[in-house]
Amino acid sequence: MKKTTKLSGASMLALSVASALIVAAPQFALAQAAPAASDVPAEEVIIVTGSRRAVRSTADTPAPVDIISGAEIAAQGDTDVANMIRNVVPSFNVNTQSISDAASIVRPANLRGLAPDHTLVLINGKRRHRSAVVAFLGGGISDGAQGPDISIFPTIGLKQVQVLRDGAAAQYGSDAIAGVMNFRLRDDTDSFEVEAKYGQFYEGDGTTYQIAGNFGVPLTDAGFANLTLEYREAGETSRSVQRGDAAALRAAGNTSVLATPVQTWGSPEIKSEFKAFLNAGIDAGEDRSFYAFGNYGKKETDGGFYYRNPNTRGGVYSNDGGTTWLVGDLTPGTTPCAAVAPGAAGLAALKADPNCFAFVELLPGGFTPRFGGELTDLAGYLGTKGKVKGIDYDISFGVGMSDIDFNIRNTINPSLGPNTPTSFRPGGQTQLEKTFNVDLAYAMPVASFASPLNIAGGFEWRNESFELKAGDQASWERGPLASQGFGLGSNGFQGFNPSTAGRWNRSNVAVYVDLEADVTEMVTLGAAVRSEDFEDFGTTTNYKLSGLVHANDALTLRSTYSTGFRAPTPGQSNIINTTTSLISSGGIQSLQNTGTIPPTSVLGKLLGGQPLKPETSKNFSIGAGLELGKLKATLDFFNIEMEDRIRLSAPTKSLTQAQFNALTASEQAAIRALGGDTPDFTAFKFFVNGVDTTTQGIDFVASYPLDLFGGKTNLSFAANWTETDVTRGEKLVGLESDGNAGLRQMEEGLPKFRGNIGISHSLGKWNFNGRVNYFGEFYEAHADAFDLPIDGDAQVTLDAEVTYSLTDAVSITLGAENLTDSYPTKNPYATVLGAEYATTAPNGFNGGFYYLKLSYKH
Repeated sequence: MKKTTKLSGASMLALSVASALIVAAPQFALAQAAPAASDVPAEEVIIVTGSRRAVRSTADTPAPVDIISGAEIAAQGDTDVANMIRNVVPSFNVNTQSISDAASIVRPANLRGLAPDHTLVLINGKRRHRSAVVAFLGGGISDGAQGPDISIFPTIGLKQVQVLRDGAAAQYGSDAIAGVMNFRLRDDTDSFEVEAKYGQFYEGDGTTYQIAGNFGVPLTDAGFANLTLEYREAGETSRSVQRGDAAALRAAGNTSVLATPVQTWGSPEIKSEFKAFLNAGIDAGEDRSFYAFGNYGKKETDGGFYYRNPNTRGGVYSNDGGTTWLVGDLTPGTTPCAAVAPGAAGLAALKADPNCFAFVELLPGGFTPRFGGELTDLAGYLGTKGKVKGIDYDISFGVGMSDIDFNIRNTINPSLGPNTPTSFRPGGQTQLEKTFNVDLAYAMPVASFASPLNIAGGFEWRNESFELKAGDQASWERGPLASQGFGLGSNGFQGFNPSTAGRWNRSNVAVYVDLEADVTEMVTLGAAVRSEDFEDFGTTTNYKLSGLVHANDALTLRSTYSTGFRAPTPGQSNIINTTTSLISSGGIQSLQNTGTIPPTSVLGKLLGGQPLKPETSKNFSIGAGLELGKLKATLDFFNIEMEDRIRLSAPTKSLTQAQFNALTASEQAAIRALGGDTPDFTAFKFFVNGVDTTTQGIDFVASYPLDLFGGKTNLSFAANWTETDVTRGEKLVGLESDGNAGLRQMEEGLPKFRGNIGISHSLGKWNFNGRVNYFGEFYEAHADAFDLPIDGDAQVTLDAEVTYSLTDAVSITLGAENLTDSYPTKNPYATVLGAEYATTAPNGFNGGFYYLKLSYKH
């Protein structure tokens, strides 16, 4: 049975405003029609994000919108568009993901201090599908988030990125709590552009090769087709030291332990990455047009995991912390194998008895798994838009898919004993989304208004599914040694069992009304209401009120208030995962397996799991825009109150043997499929609506053009302060004993202060770009362990590049990101796991990167 949410008093207020505008409008005589898009001065940037009026400039938006041109994004050395946006939008954060399971394939990104799936991503104004990756190791803020993959966009194919820094669930639906990012593709009809880029970190690793092209041609005499292609390879980086336990083993005579760092902290290798985007449209005459756009992407990655110590690794080498080795009896029923203490004598005794086996015989120096995946991203939209009797319409249908197939090698299935393979295909995950939209808008003339009343409304149907694909049998198989304390499945990333694999669907429908008008020459008012019905948890209704006041020719004031929501994804409700966790006990750390299970699974329910419900929010913003001559500046304050944020629960010990024995046979089978009856798992987690937070902050953006040194110069400044307070929080982050470290990660895991000062100067054939970046202090619970705190210092970096035009068509660029080779705070616990620097540093920890780019434009 579906739940219906009653309208609150504030919701009724929004509906009353909307109704008043609609009912009052027909009582007035006709006013002048809205200007056509061609009437807007060329130097004005037109906004299509956050407003459904046909014409909107940056000076007339009730909510702050960052406009990032394709040229501004391209004028950087990085090859990942997420990093490029971070460099120019201070409220946007993304960092290096090293040993982060699937999050190293699709990195989580944060806008305004919230989780990745609190930001709605659009492409050409249409909803973009989310990634198949559920990030389990997200530095506290992104734990468990399932956001979109921003890195799939090729920079050379972007016309513009519009970042709406405001809640917009009433306009766009689920996820638009922190804001909206709209990636607009190029629509050139006469472009031919090719660029090749080479780069490397100062340390000599991470070598990157990229070649990209953009090609635009007319499509008949009334349309266009624009194609973007990009290919990239990037080498692995390492900022590691030798782990203390590995060094001690080697010093004690275990020469099988690698002398070089046994565990790598750095960016994973991108073995290959291909992207293709097509954007096309054609004018059919009589105020009708058709459009189509889509993409195909393929990426293959490979990175490191935690080192498995040959004395202490649970479920493989020892289950008592290293007092004795874990020994398997290969011929049950004969004389039991005796306990064996680590050392040369014990190893000799094992080798002398063919009926007894320990992995120290097969892998005496331990092992470090290598984990990677093959990501396929595919999407397409078809649509038509036009005008009928003064009503603008836009009808579209889109399909998007994110598919990941995982692989893991240099590891074992311990339960298979000496017969284990060393490489596995543990399965994969697929996210599939379908969206149908009908959007209508009518500019109703109102005599007493300074502009027509723009009445927009529409309908949306969406269906999304999440699939877990079973792995090869060896990756999940319960081998003969499982009953003797050995872990089952591919160690490090257990394969998905056919009995736990599956596909879960959810559909929802939405209707909305959006009103906006210049009620006077000085005042703009807007109201929006949206109702969505989800088949799994019911109906939610959200609203937004906005206002803009032109105080004078130089000063503009603006404010918004809205409610929002984010629906729990089918992935979050049904995902299964094995995570290697650092367990602290008595000051001693050890790596053990922690399982993530569906909250409504048999084991989840027994451990206290409940069905997930939506996250909800209340957003308020107030700001001002100033134009004094050439100086343009905006200052905006925001406050976001969220309830029932979805996070991972604290680890809960598995069932006792007595509890397990009391279950039915089918319940026991379901728990066995999760590994819930083996000592390989120390604890289990599941998603809960466990946290309420208040996030507030200030954004400041300014620019000033100058004529200096005979050329043109532009100065820019952007700064952000964001602070999150946990107002209700349960013990959430995985491995601490008291929960405080996990909540502190949410509050301080991202820097409270971010900012940059940029300068660009062009003179003849030369162009110079420079930027100083400031990343404030941050907190890291190293490896999510409560007793390894790192208070990261602020960091300043410098980016610079120079471009010289060899001809009108050919240019060459030389540049560096982090020119001074600045590094984040050193890790005081470096020898525990081998990370030299704080791994969640907001600017990464790879140091300086230099690059060379050759471009041809025609």
